[in-house]
Amino acid sequence: MTDGDVILEMRSITKEFPGVKALDEVTLTVRSGEIHAICGENGAGKSTLMKVLSGVYPHGTYSGEIVYRGEEVRFKDIRSSESDGIVIIHQELALIPELSITENIFLGNEVRGRLGLDWGEARRRSQELLARVGLRESPDTLIKNIGVGHQQLVEIARALAKDVRLLILDEPTSALNEDDSEHLLDLLRGLRDHGITSIMISHKLNEIEEIADSITIIRDGRSVETLDVKGDGVDENRIIRGMVGRSLDSRFPERTPKIGEIFFEVEDWTVEHPEVPGRLVCNRSNFHVRRGEIVGFAGIMGAGRTELARSIFGRSYGRFLSGSVRIDGETVSLPSVLAAVKHGIAYVPEDRKSLGLNLLDTIQDTVIAANLPRVTRRGSINDDEAYLAAESYRKSLGVKAPTVKEGVVKLSGGNQQKVLLAKWMFTEPELLILDEPTRGIDVGAKYEIYGLIQQLADQGKGVVVISSELPELLGICDRIYTVTEGRVTGDVPGADATQEGLMRLMTGAAA
Repeated sequence: MTDGDVILEMRSITKEFPGVKALDEVTLTVRSGEIHAICGENGAGKSTLMKVLSGVYPHGTYSGEIVYRGEEVRFKDIRSSESDGIVIIHQELALIPELSITENIFLGNEVRGRLGLDWGEARRRSQELLARVGLRESPDTLIKNIGVGHQQLVEIARALAKDVRLLILDEPTSALNEDDSEHLLDLLRGLRDHGITSIMISHKLNEIEEIADSITIIRDGRSVETLDVKGDGVDENRIIRGMVGRSLDSRFPERTPKIGEIFFEVEDWTVEHPEVPGRLVCNRSNFHVRRGEIVGFAGIMGAGRTELARSIFGRSYGRFLSGSVRIDGETVSLPSVLAAVKHGIAYVPEDRKSLGLNLLDTIQDTVIAANLPRVTRRGSINDDEAYLAAESYRKSLGVKAPTVKEGVVKLSGGNQQKVLLAKWMFTEPELLILDEPTRGIDVGAKYEIYGLIQQLADQGKGVVVISSELPELLGICDRIYTVTEGRVTGDVPGADATQEGLMRLMTGAAA
């Protein structure tokens, strides 16, 4: 098979769930040796289509045909697709933290010798695979001791160990900083040069424009069009138009700030790492928020932004050493999450599945979980009130689900994020801290969330936004703090901020 030949055809793929047609006659054609991007809004069906391809949804649970390398295939599970060289890396990484890199790479694909498992040979192969993906970690390193960017590379090394021919990546850079993202994109280019075909789902349109050879756009469960990036002169605006069915004149809603007095102040906040004595994750940090103000926090990965937010929100991270919080000039104690909520503080975490959601709950149960007294009557939850509250958020946030009785686990990542946002908005906070609020969310849904953030600010609330995307902070924030190694290194008015200036402060060059 030579470059330009078709390696994959998905013909008229239709997949239904109770009450929802997730895919409706979707067609996809991928050429050998290309990087093929799939774009679409949250809930459009992108991940569902890839789960059909990889056997997560086995043959018989959908209609249509899959033709791979010239032959129709009917995968019954992931193992059968992997045996044909198709490997999927999901958005939520499937690594086991307590096992080593070697053990994770060969889990389920163990290296066998004459006397059983040959871990010496497995370790040797791991070193070769790690070198191939540009990772210098020891094969014996535990997964829990490496960052998310390196974990993503371990996932790719694991795919290479399975003789991958077609690599599927679902939002591979959503949790990565700029350096790790660029390294991953370079790796995909290298794999393409060695004849490995990749399918990439991503909401980062600048990356798609940079790396993809072709783009298939899916909207509302249907394949809308496939674009030749170079031949069609594709740019981000063209992709957006295909995704949402219209042009977005601006990525950020217009707003005239109505900023009031300072009402939330943090002074000399110092917190020690929970497992490394002497390592300060927050080092005498100071910041404040005014009513009606949107305040951004910028910093490279590991700078301490999330640690600062979590430690303030009921001391839910690290070992508190010193510092104070004042609300409307009065010093308050926030020793627990319940105390923080009672003082009008809410925190939407970046890791929605581990820290924000119970995936066994329904949308309704999730929305009311942080403020049960609001729907409790005589010691019992009033189901009618709970339903109406959850339904109002489902509609206002545009959550794609047939009913609020739907399980959260069945939602796309972006819709899960909206439900998590609704959960904390239901507490009616005075200060809402949003940690990476638009990670893994499409451009249309981002616009909606920016609008909600602005609405909260216009109501006189304070909003803190932690984001790894500097254009996002520049687009929505009234002021931006920069954080480096646990220290607040800058406080810049939004009107004066630039990416270059923030980056200097984030790296400590101008601290």
